[in-house]
Amino acid sequence: MAELATIARPYANAVFDLAKSGGALESWSRMLGVLASTAQHQTVSVLLTSPDLSPNAKAAKLGELCGDEIDDQAIKFLFALADHDRLPLLSEILAQFEALRAEELRSLDVMVTAAYELSASQKEALVNALSKKFDKEIVLESAIDASLMGGAIIRAGDVVIDGSVRGRLTKLVDALVQV
Repeated sequence: MAELATIARPYANAVFDLAKSGGALESWSRMLGVLASTAQHQTVSVLLTSPDLSPNAKAAKLGELCGDEIDDQAIKFLFALADHDRLPLLSEILAQFEALRAEELRSLDVMVTAAYELSASQKEALVNALSKKFDKEIVLESAIDASLMGGAIIRAGDVVIDGSVRGRLTKLVDALVQV
């Protein structure tokens, strides 16, 4: 996967710079999302990997499928990707663009998976603590997973904090097995 990330990075950086200079981060985020989700559709994916079509024909078809959801700049971007046979990288380009966008906006998406529903005060305390730790605005999402037995797992970017009972028991078992 690191190879795809490396190949996609210059394209993500270029489209991010274009979007930032034009004050269009939100619209590019939406357009890249449409392009990536359309490209991942099973039928479209087969079309994009078909050796029977030229790269420009693939880009034109993808642009046609997205219709009014993308603008002329996005179509030009598609053709630039097609010229270098990079259309399959749209999902990775989107992921890297979103990371750059979040850094620019100084926000961090955090996913909290807890054994039980978090109260409003717990969510607020968690947001405040994480905001201080990461020095960013926190966008908190939560989910419930009863198999954790208690506690929570927090995913904030590359950081994973496992404070669940299941995680602690797993660590305890690992420590006992090594003895």
